[in-house]
Amino acid sequence: MGTATGSAFDTETLRRGVEGDGNTLLSLYADDAEIRIVDHQSRPSSPKVLHGRGSIAELLDDVYSRDMTHKLEQCVVQGEHAAFTESCEYADGTRVLAESMITLRDGKIAEQIIVQAWDE
Repeated sequence: MGTATGSAFDTETLRRGVEGDGNTLLSLYADDAEIRIVDHQSRPSSPKVLHGRGSIAELLDDVYSRDMTHKLEQCVVQGEHAAFTESCEYADGTRVLAESMITLRDGKIAEQIIVQAWDE
């Protein structure tokens, strides 16, 4: 994947983080980053909102402590925006699909919107 033209955002680091560990992924976020999550528990009118790297680190610690695999399916970077698809699978076969749209600032993720769904 490499580094996107015109941006310091490194999609290879994104792949390593998504597929590897939360610490690598956390390194891509700005200190004041914000994540909004929409899923069956957090509806669009009331999304789950995380502010700052501390809150994001707690989320990533939780996610990466689970017995599941993660794969970066696609990533597109254009200027100061990027979008990517992540697929996950729990050990019991339950699958999760997440779509993210991110806004970049100085090569770091400043804002992210995640829409996710999983088998129930």
